[in-house]
Amino acid sequence: MAISASASQRILVTGAGGFIGHHLVSRLKAMGHFVRGADIKMPEYEASAGDEFLKVDLREPGNCAAAVKGMDQVYHLAADMGGIGYISQSHAEITVNNTLMDVHMVNEASRAGVGRFLYSSSACVYPAHLQLQPDVTPLKEDDAFPAQPEEGYGLEKLYTEKLCEYVTEDYGMETRVVRFHNVYGPLGTYDGGREKAPAAISRKVALARDGGSLDIWGDGRQTRSFMYIDDCVEGLVRLMRSDYGLPLNLGTDELVTIDELVDIVCEAAGKTLVKRHDTTKPQGVRGRNSDNSRLREVLGWEPTIHLREGIVPTYAWIAGQLMADAAPGAVAQPRSAVAAPSA
Repeated sequence: MAISASASQRILVTGAGGFIGHHLVSRLKAMGHFVRGADIKMPEYEASAGDEFLKVDLREPGNCAAAVKGMDQVYHLAADMGGIGYISQSHAEITVNNTLMDVHMVNEASRAGVGRFLYSSSACVYPAHLQLQPDVTPLKEDDAFPAQPEEGYGLEKLYTEKLCEYVTEDYGMETRVVRFHNVYGPLGTYDGGREKAPAAISRKVALARDGGSLDIWGDGRQTRSFMYIDDCVEGLVRLMRSDYGLPLNLGTDELVTIDELVDIVCEAAGKTLVKRHDTTKPQGVRGRNSDNSRLREVLGWEPTIHLREGIVPTYAWIAGQLMADAAPGAVAQPRSAVAAPSA
């Protein structure tokens, strides 16, 4: 049954100390809902807009039970994640952390009688053999099987997608599954090794002198699509309201090379830089893009913010953070060293 846009709900957002979760809490609170956040860390760049915030380790079942208590809906975004450098080198750590969080959250939400549970999956579930060319055919939801997901992170995400399906079949809890395609925007991680490509490149461009050079992982011809955070949050809210219970892509189908992404960031910065490619670094699959046919059919909507538009506020925010960090007398803010960072 579709949920009324005006009906007030009691909603839990896990991963509320992270990038997507923090933005989602703000959106849900602005819509008039009671919002509880839960995460192993507090939001890094500004205070949470939620009604409650539980600073807990969601790898522990008792903490998951406390988080879901009294909730009508759960957006489960908490995950151990990061950019290609991290997820390609931390298979065991990522798999253990995310399995514990996901299994306990699904189980405790079902036991608590949560009405609807949204699980944040990833385009990393798609088979590697479908992503070997830069001019990749956009990935459809049904392409996930026969399976060959990315090791570690992607494999665990695909497993939990099926767990959500089984819990709905066996216990009746309604589940929604979203496959994110590269989300970016302000208030996201931009350094430390876990940042995604738009943030990493924005940081490098901001720190480079005009006319200087920029190091790029890979040959620059690998392709991706990137979705701005406002579109991501809009899609999450629309999917949770919908009657659709199968996995659904959430991303843009605006395919660009990494070199083109660099050019777009340089344009936003007003800088001209020389690209230096390092092919010894991890670069992930050769090409990845979202097929939004089912998204348009199910939601009657798709992301509308183009990369050139979304990069402007993203770059400006990251450049501003770096300027503040470098200002005379600036005191570096401590960053939480956690085992399971948030979405």
